[in-house]
Amino acid sequence: MDICRLSAEAALARMETGDLTARDLVQACLDRIADREDAVGAWTFLDPDLALSQADAADQRRRDGQAGPLNGIPVGIKDIIDTADQPTENGSRLCAGRRPDRDATLVTLLREAGAVIMGKCVTTEFALSAPGKTRNPHDPARTPGGSSSGSAAAVGDFMVPLAIGSQTGGSMLRPASFNGVYGLKPTFGTISRAGMSPLSRRLDHPGIFARTPEDVALAARVLMRRDPADKDMRGHAGLGEADPLTAAPRLMFVRGPAWDRGEADMQRAIEDLARGLGDVVQEAELPPVFDAALACHGMVMNGSVVQALGPYYDRDRAGLDPITADRIERGLTVTSREYLDALYQAEAMQDALAGVFDGIDAILTPAAPGQAPRDLSRTGDASFNGYWTLMGAPAASLPLLKGADGMPIGVQVVCPWGEDAKLLRICRWLSDKVGEWR
Repeated sequence: MDICRLSAEAALARMETGDLTARDLVQACLDRIADREDAVGAWTFLDPDLALSQADAADQRRRDGQAGPLNGIPVGIKDIIDTADQPTENGSRLCAGRRPDRDATLVTLLREAGAVIMGKCVTTEFALSAPGKTRNPHDPARTPGGSSSGSAAAVGDFMVPLAIGSQTGGSMLRPASFNGVYGLKPTFGTISRAGMSPLSRRLDHPGIFARTPEDVALAARVLMRRDPADKDMRGHAGLGEADPLTAAPRLMFVRGPAWDRGEADMQRAIEDLARGLGDVVQEAELPPVFDAALACHGMVMNGSVVQALGPYYDRDRAGLDPITADRIERGLTVTSREYLDALYQAEAMQDALAGVFDGIDAILTPAAPGQAPRDLSRTGDASFNGYWTLMGAPAASLPLLKGADGMPIGVQVVCPWGEDAKLLRICRWLSDKVGEWR
């Protein structure tokens, strides 16, 4: 196996035995990037010398007996997350050349764990919908999704084993589906957002991309730490654990309010998956309160965008991508009453969801409408993800299905609030039981 194709877990095992160095791993990833970046376009900043110097420091720590849990593992960082030694430009011309003076909290945690901060991955402008240069590594004519486009594509193309993204609508789980990788959107408030460009305080979630559920858990154990700098943080013990299940999980297949937006091959594939899992899966519909879920998410997100990005719009509307400017203008029409009503409806949905989970461990539902669209001017439809983001419940996309053209399609798994450990165990169980799209 090419070194760049190793999972983080496998690479760490080889480094522990002395069969691999961090420099070897980072160099292999740099070679892969050099070979594929022109086709994929996952990176907005990459300094090979800086990456290799971090790798050498990791190798020295291992020799000194001070290796952390991610020692020497290359990690891509979405370009809305601050890095003190690399630019953070938020995918926007208005932030060109921006150099933060400190790391975001999650970057600090990665460094403390020994990770190599490989570079900055392409984001849509301010993590909204205006696409960057990234293309889908499995078919360059298709979108990689967004807004965490570069992060998902870099992992999907074996450029790095781990990358960090974020989700306010569907920005983790849709790109995970389109690029055939695992994506985790954890329980709201469990990974710090301090040092991350805000879009919606009510909705923003940092998340993790990897090629195995074990690697997702490895990164989760590092990142899920309480941080007083993020006022919305919650604490849950053992969130990163991913031990095997001792019994089959109890699952519920839910089509959800966006089902009619799905493509026929996706619908057939996930229905076949649910039937094929047998008695561990029951089928149900969400309560009627969820009929308003798509509209509520859109209202909260659009209203939040004005608060987060209004200053950029006021300063230089022409400097924004027209898609970004249009989204801000839609937000300007949201009234305070509409925004508050949407929040109250979201709370009612959260209460109803708690009842849905009585007697089951997790929900199975689509992660995307289907395969990545052949449209580089858009990032795809996030409607299958946004209302779960609104719920704040932990959710993951698993690369279990294949579409009519042989492209990956993800399965979304949702667990109750705070049950991230259970979610990771179910991801591992499903991966072993079903196999992956390839």
